[in-house]
Amino acid sequence: MRRSIEKKAIWLSIAVLLFGVVSGFGQGPGQRPMLQDIKVYREDPVPSSTPLVKKTGSSQATNADVSVPSLSGVKTSIPILAETPIPGYSGVLVESLDGKVVVENGSELAYNPASNVKVATTYAVLKSYGPNFRFPTNIWTDGSYEQETATIHGNLYISGKDPVFSFEDAVRIANVLNQMGIRTIKGDLVVTDNFGMNYSGSPATSSRVLFATLDATKRSAAATRAWGSFRVNSGQLMQLNEMPSVSFSGSVYVQPMPGNLNLLFTHESAPMRDIVKAMMCYSNNELSEALGDMVGGPYAIARTVQQDTGSLPMEFSLQTASGLGINRVTPRAMMKLLRQLRSQLEGWKMSFTDIMPVAGMDDGTLEGRFASDYSRGSVVGKTGTLARTDSGVSALSGEITTRGGKFLFVIFNQRGSVAR
Repeated sequence: MRRSIEKKAIWLSIAVLLFGVVSGFGQGPGQRPMLQDIKVYREDPVPSSTPLVKKTGSSQATNADVSVPSLSGVKTSIPILAETPIPGYSGVLVESLDGKVVVENGSELAYNPASNVKVATTYAVLKSYGPNFRFPTNIWTDGSYEQETATIHGNLYISGKDPVFSFEDAVRIANVLNQMGIRTIKGDLVVTDNFGMNYSGSPATSSRVLFATLDATKRSAAATRAWGSFRVNSGQLMQLNEMPSVSFSGSVYVQPMPGNLNLLFTHESAPMRDIVKAMMCYSNNELSEALGDMVGGPYAIARTVQQDTGSLPMEFSLQTASGLGINRVTPRAMMKLLRQLRSQLEGWKMSFTDIMPVAGMDDGTLEGRFASDYSRGSVVGKTGTLARTDSGVSALSGEITTRGGKFLFVIFNQRGSVAR
């Protein structure tokens, strides 16, 4: 019994990512990180330098490039892990940046990665659009402008497929129209059938919400609060009107754009890098599905990953772009994707911190995890949680900064209590 309790205690230390982590954040003068050095495992021992690995003193002779004999099936260079079986149906793979294995267990088996699928969606979206792409929303009219009454005699048309278009964007459009001297539309509001607002998949619903939000007399309290927050957080409190408003004499319709229109202006979204950062931090399923649809859906995302990483369909198979439902990925294939994404980001002079939540620092799913003084900011990764699908799924993958350097990790747990 005591031996069992000791093993459970040891496994809990694994869940904190290999005996603790540390970064440059939150450390006071003279504090020493309470860490162990991390060694690496290699199938075929080859003498070579390992700049990311520091050997620790030991009463027994050990070789950092040779795995410790294991009765648990875990491949590792850390003796205590070699003696401790990883419980449940779990896949674990931790590697140094140069590809040397630290811990490996079940990495060739396929698991449900849950919202770790969003890493693949992010990769495909950034590859297709680039980090600086902004979604345009165009504002048109078929009418004439009467300056004396600040009126357009005709209809106002809005076209665009911005997946993050929200209350503040609608009020910003009203604000720009007011700045142009337009306050009244003697006609209808017409939007295209691909327009969405507040993550709604219904153009009809989105058009009605837009119609009400443009007019301050019909604007909801939620829209007013969103606009107030935007004015403060954007640093444009004095530049933006407190209550922009455009009224319509007609109604709102969803229909195709006619050909005889004049473009008034174009409203742009935040850059793609900020959009995927928000999607990853809050694990927003609706936004992930919308972005996934723009690159061809889950099958196209999986094919992109397979082709770019060399993974087989049986190693990387997706049915959704968000991670909901049944998806299958091996830890080894996910590790290849992390490396491919990391390389892609480096080409844009970016890193994982630009698109993934930083533990203990960014709002969202990692806000309260790894948040102590010694670990705050040291883990950058994507969570994954499914309470019932596949009898429970809990996943985490990304990059960890330790005293021994940076490491990439993939942890897929399935068929067990998510809370535990």
